[in-house]
Amino acid sequence: MTQTTDQNIKKTVKKLVLVVFAMFGFGFALVPLYDVFCDITGLNGKTNTEAATALIDGVDESRTVKVQFISRTAQGIPWQFAPMTNEISVHPGEMKLVKFYAKNESTRDIIGQAVPSVSPGVAAVYFQKIECFCFNHQPLKAQEEVEMALQFYVDPELPEDVKTLTLSYTLYDITAKVES
Repeated sequence: MTQTTDQNIKKTVKKLVLVVFAMFGFGFALVPLYDVFCDITGLNGKTNTEAATALIDGVDESRTVKVQFISRTAQGIPWQFAPMTNEISVHPGEMKLVKFYAKNESTRDIIGQAVPSVSPGVAAVYFQKIECFCFNHQPLKAQEEVEMALQFYVDPELPEDVKTLTLSYTLYDITAKVES
């Protein structure tokens, strides 16, 4: 090979290494950029991580919103986890209480954490949780079962075109993170 070819190869390798590092850095920057984008547009589907205060303005009985509940467990967590009510109709501003059932089917104690998401994402800011099992870790002993409460209301400021909300919970095993 000629010296020019060797130099071209070295330049190309340096550029490729630089591109790899730039992509790696961009991957780390994506999470905060995504959070900023979602905060600006309101398209994230994330619900509040803290309890809301009870609504004092009253109930909008002129319309009804359907709220659906779904749940799933992350891979590897041997729990049964399901809403005890799959769907309810609420008037915006009306306080409701629903329960979820969980059972640790393993032979060991497990600490679970439920992570909520609301769909459509623009409605997430209007779904107000007063009390939620997702605010706390859920430790269950082997074979233990429990009913977990969710008290909420849908803010009357919810856009008129939103007729159905879906609240989804994914349950994760966080035992190793809590115990370490």
